[in-house]
Amino acid sequence: IFDPYFSTKQKGSGLGLAISYSIIKNHGGYITVESKLGVGTTFYIYLPASMEAIKVGKEGKEGKEGFIPGEGRILLMDDEEGVRNVAGRMLKVIGYEGEFTKDGVEAIEMYEQAKESGKPFDVVIMDLTVPGGMGGKEAIEKLLSINPDAKVIVSSGYFNDPVMAHFKRHGFSGIITKPYNIVELSKILHNVITGNE
Repeated sequence: IFDPYFSTKQKGSGLGLAISYSIIKNHGGYITVESKLGVGTTFYIYLPASMEAIKVGKEGKEGKEGFIPGEGRILLMDDEEGVRNVAGRMLKVIGYEGEFTKDGVEAIEMYEQAKESGKPFDVVIMDLTVPGGMGGKEAIEKLLSINPDAKVIVSSGYFNDPVMAHFKRHGFSGIITKPYNIVELSKILHNVITGNE
């Protein structure tokens, strides 16, 4: 059940548990599950305790939290509602105004409407693949036909995908692998916006 795209649901993408597993593993933890038909399911998550003191407040350019504050309008396209919600909270903390969509077709429409209204997006973050829909791989061409100077970051849990390895060849300005944290998100946005990729 922790394998990417494994799902028992008709419309599910199966990435929720794969991302959860990856986050927990990256924190030195462990996740396991027990399930009984007709009774229920229990997940057990084990995380190592930290002996470090909790840091509060901001200092300097990056602050104690380590993220680079920014401003601007960001369009995030991801088929997973959980990813959109978490990334939305991170964007708000960093200082960006975020708008969200679940597939490439909607992303292109929103990008075009924002451009025509005089409030264009500074950066678009696109999920590489959207099961049953248009992902970033297909949407980037249409987006660049609307604005050849569009700044688009490709996002995926599959860092070994050829598009991720050669993102500039496909028209992307940067990459971010899922799951990402607030520091990684702030740095890639800062680099793409300022042109320091």
